[in-house]
Amino acid sequence: MLTHYPYENLGHADHGWLNARHHFSFASYYDPNKMGFGSLKVINDDIIKAGRGFDTHPHQNMEIITYVRNGAITHRDSKGNIGRTEAGDVQVMSAGKGVSHSEYNMESEDTRIYQIWIEPNKLNVEPLWDSHEFPKVASQDELTLLVSGDGKAPLSIHQDAEVYAAKLSKGTNLTHQIKRQAYLLVSSGELTVDDIQLNEGDGLAIENVSEINIITASDAEILLIDVPLNYQD
Repeated sequence: MLTHYPYENLGHADHGWLNARHHFSFASYYDPNKMGFGSLKVINDDIIKAGRGFDTHPHQNMEIITYVRNGAITHRDSKGNIGRTEAGDVQVMSAGKGVSHSEYNMESEDTRIYQIWIEPNKLNVEPLWDSHEFPKVASQDELTLLVSGDGKAPLSIHQDAEVYAAKLSKGTNLTHQIKRQAYLLVSSGELTVDDIQLNEGDGLAIENVSEINIITASDAEILLIDVPLNYQD
């Protein structure tokens, strides 16, 4: 089953410095039918004004993945980690037994990110932060594995899940295997997934399907999160 969530129908909150769209219930946005997707609990599509950001705040027992779409984000945390992650790259923070962090747009332009939270399968681990630069060339035949729980990706999380991404040229036609259930995000461009047309900012929930076929109608960038039903799976 494929369920399409158009960008304009997502939860919305405009704080001035932050313009956010919520794929699932978050903060002041609440929809009892959108309380997450298995162990995937948060996807926020955030636009952060230049020179603004999230002040220092705490987290515990959550895997927090930030995929930068435009601009860059600067991270600082209570474990002494400092890093700047640019567009097309990703950072991961395992909050574990507790960590405080800030995320700021120190650039002269707006920064746009996907903020993704996944429940861990191990609690109270030592907090960790890492980031990685990924290839910027378009792929014709596969998605790039960014994050996983089995050590096979450049970045690791405490969950049996995978996060893939790809830049795709117009006219690309590829098939991707789904291991459990997945949520696809269209960062830019237009494409179809099994004949469902998707546009920039849209989300697609993928359930009880073993593979999907992706055909791009323009140059596009996508993110796909393959997750278990819950943190114990």
